[in-house]
Amino acid sequence: MIASTTAVPKTKLKHPPLKVHTLGDKVLRQPAKRISKITEDIRDLAVKMLQTMYSYDGIGLAAPQVGVHKQLIVIDINFDQPSAPPLILVNPEIVERSEELCSGEEGCLSVPDVFMDVMRPDRISVVFRDLDGRPQKLTADGLLARVIQHEMDHLNGIMFVDRVQNAIALSQNLTKKGFSLKDVRPIRN
Repeated sequence: MIASTTAVPKTKLKHPPLKVHTLGDKVLRQPAKRISKITEDIRDLAVKMLQTMYSYDGIGLAAPQVGVHKQLIVIDINFDQPSAPPLILVNPEIVERSEELCSGEEGCLSVPDVFMDVMRPDRISVVFRDLDGRPQKLTADGLLARVIQHEMDHLNGIMFVDRVQNAIALSQNLTKKGFSLKDVRPIRN
């Protein structure tokens, strides 16, 4: 994994620095804009996103989820390993996808306590810039590939519930947690 130079303690804060928007908030449906220059403000946003993500026991967070329409994603699937660095992607773009799809359970900080199976390519290659502005390429499979795709969907105003195929189970799960099915925009693969 590409190491991040951003060191953030993997601890829960009583008052996370950013508000996570939830399903139904229009802000989640707006596409994010490319970041033209990586500034201290962008680096600071990445730190606050990581602090917020760790505070909610998340493993990924996209800037649109905190109301910022920039193509910035933070990921840490090794949250239980304090020394493992997070992955920070600026302007990520998937350049290759495996034809093989796999189903896996997903959840989202923007749809708390709802977990559903989603089909996604098992392996991807993604190009992006790190926080120093250097171009990077990463090939990922399994959980990391799933998290990258999930977070990249947020950059396009897509949420994981839009990809759930089982409409009955989705409706039941959303209703149980106080969400509305009318806020889902189904995507059929």
